[in-house]
Amino acid sequence: MRALLALCDLIDAASDRLGRIVMWSAGLLVLVQFSVVVLRYAYGSSFIWMQESVVYLHAALFMLAIGYAYLHDGHVRVDVLYADWSARAKALADLLCVLLAVLPFCALVVWACWPYVSLSWRLKEGAMSVGGLPFVYVLKALIPAMAALLALQAIAIALRAVAVLAGHATTHFPRKAAAASDAK
Repeated sequence: MRALLALCDLIDAASDRLGRIVMWSAGLLVLVQFSVVVLRYAYGSSFIWMQESVVYLHAALFMLAIGYAYLHDGHVRVDVLYADWSARAKALADLLCVLLAVLPFCALVVWACWPYVSLSWRLKEGAMSVGGLPFVYVLKALIPAMAALLALQAIAIALRAVAVLAGHATTHFPRKAAAASDAK
């Protein structure tokens, strides 16, 4: 069990590191969007590549930070019942959700997008508009990357949930527990 928890720690660290790196794109996204608006309304000018870079930054921010959000339990959940459950009940619920929903969803996303993404890479698909960014194939590659990052983090959470159920861990969201104890 220690080896599996060590693997979970590695996955958690990778998700956390990537999320912290990608979160800086939010500031860049705001600056680029602000520049687009100022250029358009103050100077009557615009650049297609700047407008498309907003799409690229937005996609990168959300798709690459999905593991980080899941790691920190920042995803949408209806806590009406879940909030009052024991750690074991929460672990069982999350384990079932990972096995029955998250991992099948990730597999479906990869299966459905693979022809779309691979064709784009084979063609080295260019800009959406004249004067736009010529990296559409990289943008489309974020789709299976998102599914892989979510699946990896889901596996770590599932393994930690099993550890909670087996009595080897107290929580399957250790980053959330650490953040809660730091806040006190």
